[in-house]
Amino acid sequence: MNWEPLRLTFELALTTTLVLLVVSVPLAFWLSKTTSRIKPVIETLVSMPLVLPPTVLGFYFLLAFSPNNAFGSWINEWLGIQLVFSFGGLVVASVIYSLPFMVQPIQAGLTSLPPSLSEAAATMGKSGVTQLFRVLLPNIRKSLLTGIVLAFAHTVGEFGVVLMIGGNIPGETRVASIAIYDEVESLNYVAANSYSLILFALTFALLLLVYLLNGGYLKRFWKW
Repeated sequence: MNWEPLRLTFELALTTTLVLLVVSVPLAFWLSKTTSRIKPVIETLVSMPLVLPPTVLGFYFLLAFSPNNAFGSWINEWLGIQLVFSFGGLVVASVIYSLPFMVQPIQAGLTSLPPSLSEAAATMGKSGVTQLFRVLLPNIRKSLLTGIVLAFAHTVGEFGVVLMIGGNIPGETRVASIAIYDEVESLNYVAANSYSLILFALTFALLLLVYLLNGGYLKRFWKW
């Protein structure tokens, strides 16, 4: 079994999760506080990857990032970045595709906090940024952990978006989900089973850890 697809998969999942953490925290904070009329529109756009077929998103990413189109040509010429059939393109597509899995748990956690926390911090002269990172986020650690794990696990399992925007380039875009598809097409079920078992075990362990932490089971275990 070739370990390169697994390495690429975990590298993609880790990179995507880190970028999502930076993007999702301020976005979730704004969504939890704003009364703007465009809030439902933004929430709809964020949530669309949950219901939209991955191949649809992948197709439009392919069109947008293609050097034959204005946006893709501008990125290629002015920034020197090629997003089609590249690892960078996988990261950009994965960030958008996994966005709701990070934003929604954090937004739900922030919304559930009592307003008195922010009000008390404001009376002490704390800025909005300080309130977010010093007061609010420490009180939604479970929501943060849930978002991080879900985004990571969801990125690990991507197929349609990855195939459309990245293709199947060994060492560059051939992640584990694509490798499984290739091995099945080649009737190499032993290799496909090896990749699948590793991904299954990893995602099961990550999700189990979230449920154990959020349910307080680990604390009960240590008390024993």
